[in-house]
Amino acid sequence: MILRTVALTAGLAGAFAAAQFPAYSQQYLQRLGGAVDALEQVVVDFDTSAAAEGLSRQQALTQMRGTAFVERRRSDMTRTLNRYETLRADFEALQGQGPFMRAYHLRRLSDAEIARGAWQAFQPAFPLTMATMLFAIAGFVATSFLSGLILAVLRWPARRKPKLA
Repeated sequence: MILRTVALTAGLAGAFAAAQFPAYSQQYLQRLGGAVDALEQVVVDFDTSAAAEGLSRQQALTQMRGTAFVERRRSDMTRTLNRYETLRADFEALQGQGPFMRAYHLRRLSDAEIARGAWQAFQPAFPLTMATMLFAIAGFVATSFLSGLILAVLRWPARRKPKLA
């Protein structure tokens, strides 16, 4: 009886947690779009400066050598350019997608800085939409099953009957 109660409680907690995904992923997507816009300004400015000197982006990065400061700036700019490309690709894949497709592309919601900002601004709720209900059901089923399986494995040694000789 206690084990069923634990599994039911875990299932309800999983249902509530999974039901948060549609709203959280929307918050993440909004922040992702803002980050892409901000980084795009930096990238355009860098590319414009490089073009003014008759250089490609890669040529401009290659020329950033000499002093420790310029080397560090080159490293920072390379990191910024790579992050921009990654975030832009993530945004393009997620933009216009509903919560089920955002769940399908879950790996694209993995930028730590954006996730941290989205989580800080996120306020859990339980809106009654079809997507929320389906995520809640999936969360309930998954965590109920998983907790029941874990509890069964933990009980297994106790259920073994000793052999009588």
